[in-house]
Amino acid sequence: MRVIVSCVPQTGHIMPLLPLAQAFAGRGDEVIVASGPDAAEAVTSRGLSFRVVGPAFGSWFAALRARTRGIPGDGLAPSRVESYFVPRLFGEIGVALMVDDLLELCKASEPTLLVFDPYLFAAPLVAAATGTRAVLHSVGPLIDRSVLDLASDAVSPIWREFGLEVPPAAGVYSGITLTICPPSLDPTAVGLRGMQTLRPTPVPLAEPSGMSVSLANPEHALVYMTLGTFSNNDLDLFHLVLSALENEPVNVLATIGRDNDPSALAPIPKNARVEQYIPQAEVLPYCAAVIHHAGAGTMFGVLAHGLPSVTLPQSADNFINANLLAEAGAAHTLMPGEVTVAAVRAALRTVLGTDTYRQRARKLAEEIAAMPSADDVAAALRF
Repeated sequence: MRVIVSCVPQTGHIMPLLPLAQAFAGRGDEVIVASGPDAAEAVTSRGLSFRVVGPAFGSWFAALRARTRGIPGDGLAPSRVESYFVPRLFGEIGVALMVDDLLELCKASEPTLLVFDPYLFAAPLVAAATGTRAVLHSVGPLIDRSVLDLASDAVSPIWREFGLEVPPAAGVYSGITLTICPPSLDPTAVGLRGMQTLRPTPVPLAEPSGMSVSLANPEHALVYMTLGTFSNNDLDLFHLVLSALENEPVNVLATIGRDNDPSALAPIPKNARVEQYIPQAEVLPYCAAVIHHAGAGTMFGVLAHGLPSVTLPQSADNFINANLLAEAGAAHTLMPGEVTVAAVRAALRTVLGTDTYRQRARKLAEEIAAMPSADDVAAALRF
């Protein structure tokens, strides 16, 4: 079987799709991952074939900025972020930049399946134009239907350019839908035509390999802090959290990203360690709680280990994920205007001192463990 996997060229869109791509390749299928050049290293380092489709993601944002004559989305309330960026950045601009290259690749390769992330609105159009079987692979909670209606309006002119009428929800649900959210976290997926769940992250190892850093006081609980790979530029926020927890009876491990220098946070409190990067799978088995931005990859890893969270959403889908975690009772969320030293300290004390947070997180961990693996789903999609 020949499979094309295509996505927006950003880490949060690339990484969730690679386990399924690897599962297809492991079964002997011919797999091509197609995205902007930003995605090349993440794909080829896993032994997968890569084709450049469209420009780097910076070109997308630059095109939107040229239209707005300012910073896109500047001053928006968190509740408006998705409805602003999805139809404009991912709809109008993303389709125009991606559709021709992706169409050319599909015509040349004649794939059996076109697997795509829900923000790559060029993919449903290419699937419809070529008669390819489309498979939507979510990268987090499903996009709100009202936002998809806005995206449908935004991309309808380019569908008509190909002699086609845009389907409901910009065509993203026209084929099979793979949802990586545990069912109780995102119940909107229930009842979708062709819906199939897919485990979003590996189950925790029974015997983890151990951490590469030592802790100041091994008798104290470990709290991990991360702002992911996209929202980690605010070193002041890392400094605020380290200050908030300096006198708490916990060990703190913060990873700030490969582009940041730990020495910029000096002096570092005695109970804290700051590193550029450590795989979260090495850290999470030893944690009592996690302070994070509510990016989907981090969120699913934390939930798979049954850990409660303090969420500090920064951008993009962070606000949606943080609200879902709070509604599920697995996290205490502080919105940007609420983040202070006292608020962070109180929030961590709450999630560590209230059993229900851990109980709710463990329930979600059980749901994740019960979801089909990438190998299971790759086998099912062959029929």
